[in-house]
Amino acid sequence: MPARSREPGTLRIGQVAGVDVLVRSSWLLIAGVIAVLLAPQVDAAAPGLGGWKYVAGLAFAVLLYLSVLLHEMSHALMARHYGLPVKSITLHFLGGVTEIEGEPETPGREFGISVVGPLTSIAVGAVFLGLSLLTSGGLVALGVGALATANLLVGVLNLVPGLPLDGGRVLRAAVWKVKGSQHQGTIVAGWGGRITAIVVLGWPLVRELVFDVPVTLVDFLLVFVIAAFLWSGASASIVSAKVRRRLPALRARALARRSLAVAHDLPLAEAVRRAQEQQAGSIVVLASDGRPTGIVNEAAVLATPEDRRPWLPVSAVSRTMEEGLTFSADLAGEPLIRAMQRTPATEYLLIESDGSVYGVLTAEDVDKAFAASR
Repeated sequence: MPARSREPGTLRIGQVAGVDVLVRSSWLLIAGVIAVLLAPQVDAAAPGLGGWKYVAGLAFAVLLYLSVLLHEMSHALMARHYGLPVKSITLHFLGGVTEIEGEPETPGREFGISVVGPLTSIAVGAVFLGLSLLTSGGLVALGVGALATANLLVGVLNLVPGLPLDGGRVLRAAVWKVKGSQHQGTIVAGWGGRITAIVVLGWPLVRELVFDVPVTLVDFLLVFVIAAFLWSGASASIVSAKVRRRLPALRARALARRSLAVAHDLPLAEAVRRAQEQQAGSIVVLASDGRPTGIVNEAAVLATPEDRRPWLPVSAVSRTMEEGLTFSADLAGEPLIRAMQRTPATEYLLIESDGSVYGVLTAEDVDKAFAASR
C-alpha cells in the first residue's frame, strides 16, 4: 500500500491497533517548554539533580502525551466500533486529533465517539489521583500528582460545549437529536466554540480583577494561542456546515451526461461525429468484449488537431478506467463528494445496479451544480 502523504514537519512514530500515530514538530517545542517550566518544581522535590531536572520534565511531557494518545485512541476505537475508518492520530502542541473518515450516521453515535475521549482522560486522571494518595513526596509524587491534575483538566475542559472541543461534538449531537439536523447542530456548536474563545481571551483579566492573581505576558500569549485555535476551528466548522447543507442537491444521476459507447479502435473523428449526431456529452471506450475500459477526455480531444483525428484511435485520448473512477449512478450528496475526493479526475463512469453504463459524470458539472445551489 502506498504511504499516505503527510504535512511537512509531521513524523510517523508507529501504529497503535493498526492506526498510524503521527507527531508534529510543534510537540518538540511544547515538550521543551514543559521541561523548563517544571524544572523549579523538580528541583524543589528532588534537590541536587542539576541538569537532570530538565530530563525529568521532558519525561513528564512524554507521559502526558501518552495520556493524550489514550484519549485519542478511545475516539478511534469507538469510531471503528461504529464502522468508520480511522486514518491516523496526530499529536501536536495543543493535544491531539483523530482523523476519522466519514461522519456518524446518528446523534447517538456522534455522542458516543465524542464523549468517550474526555471520559477516558478523567478516568486516567482518577487513576493517577489514586496513586498520588499512595506516594509520600519526592519526584514520583510530583509527577503522579501533575499527571492527575493534567488529565482531569483535559477531560473536564474538553467537555466545554463548543467546537472543535469534544464537548462541541456532544452539543452537536444533542441539537441534532432535538432538531433533526446535523448541520444545525454543527452551527450551534460552532458558535459555542466562538463564545468559548472570547471567554478564554478574557480569562487573564478575570483572574487579576476577581481573584487578585498577577498576570504575565506569557499568560496573555498562551490564552491568545488557545483562543485563536478555538476560534479558527469553530469558524471552519460553521463554514463546513453551511457548505455541506447544500450537498444533498448534488445527485450523480441527475448530473450525468448522456454517453456514447464506441470500440477502442474507432477513429477519433468518427467517434466525435457520432457523439455530435446523437447529442451525447461523453464517449465511453469499450474493449473487444464490450467491457468499458476508458472515458474520452474532453480536453484531450479539443487539444487534438482535426487533421489528426481520422488517424488517431479513440483510445489514445481516453483515460483508463482505474479503480475509483466508476461510481454507482445512485450516489448523491456527501458520499458522492467523498468518492470524487478519493480519486480526483475530470470524468467518472456511472454504472447501474445491473452493471450497465448509465452515463458519465464530470467534475466540471458537479462544480457548476454546487455553485448554482447557493
